Amino acid sequence: SIEPKAFDMLTYLITHRERVISKDELVEHIWKGRFVSDAAISSVLRDLRRALQDDGQAQRFVKTIRGHGLRFVAEPRLLSPQGFSPQRPNETLPAQYIRYCKSKDGTRIAYAISGKGPPLVKTGHWLTHLDFDWESPVWRDINLEFVRNHTLIRYDARGNGMSDWDVSDFSFKRQVEDLESVVDAAGIDHFSLVGISQAAATSVAYAARHPERVNKLVLLGGYDRGWRKAKAKEALEAENAVIMLIETQWHGSLAVAELVSATLMPDAPEDHWKWFSDLQRKTTTGRNAAELLRAIGEVDVRADLPNVKAPSLVLHSEYDRDVGQERGRNLALGIPDARIVMLDSRNHILHPSDKVWHRAMMEIHEFLDD
Repeated sequence: SIEPKAFDMLTYLITHRERVISKDELVEHIWKGRFVSDAAISSVLRDLRRALQDDGQAQRFVKTIRGHGLRFVAEPRLLSPQGFSPQRPNETLPAQYIRYCKSKDGTRIAYAISGKGPPLVKTGHWLTHLDFDWESPVWRDINLEFVRNHTLIRYDARGNGMSDWDVSDFSFKRQVEDLESVVDAAGIDHFSLVGISQAAATSVAYAARHPERVNKLVLLGGYDRGWRKAKAKEALEAENAVIMLIETQWHGSLAVAELVSATLMPDAPEDHWKWFSDLQRKTTTGRNAAELLRAIGEVDVRADLPNVKAPSLVLHSEYDRDVGQERGRNLALGIPDARIVMLDSRNHILHPSDKVWHRAMMEIHEFLDD
């Protein structure tokens, strides 16, 4: 048993155990910069030590460095919850079976089924290719985690990957219809649903409209409103300029591909950037990429949030360059009883070299397998 602030202090100290954490840094990250007295900080520290059955004399876990701050000094050991094991080198993905269905407006949508276990549907989002990203380091690792204990159903959003590229309507309504069509074609009645980035909004809309079918909902890097409805005027102008570059320079400029990579995963290894640049060009056209971005800019699922009945887990990188943390928090605040996990990362797309990777995957596995 531990108080929330004491738990936040503990996890922050463990995450940054290689150095001393100052009082100011604790206030910035745990109390979000609000004024906090020394007595309040000391009270939380006492609660933390009491929970660890430690005290200010022994300091077996958290050591006070007088005049500098606190440091976690015990040696942590990563324990795997039931059903979760960190990625093993050269671990192979199971075979996937790619099929096609038609959405309500006749657009052909490619979907893939792989693995064994309870069904888990990964909602289609910007820049996927069922075949290419199955082995690419950008999406391979997270697909591997999803398929460990589940039958994974994933699909390419309209205009992307192996789905139809000749599309005139990228609207949010059509995106939700694509998800409905895939679920019906796969023949599953009850399933868990995972939405990454703008696919979180699509997942929310589906869960709100079909509460009897969604067992659990996982949202990673999502938001309640698209960029056009959530950003200030200056940010809108910058976003429009980037979209124009994408539309006109998608296949002709490596700089545009690197700009997208740097925004979505600034701390990723170099090979991830290369794969992601290749993925962009293989996945769709500049016109489709731009039109889909414009469409998701208009998304607004605030009215759907209170109607989500499924237990929900929201994960969001605290320093996400693409989707600010407030948009992720608003997503969690709007869903009844949703649990939110803020991750100490700048990456919108997580990867195994990110220091928060194992925590994020453990949170997801524990939530889905509970």
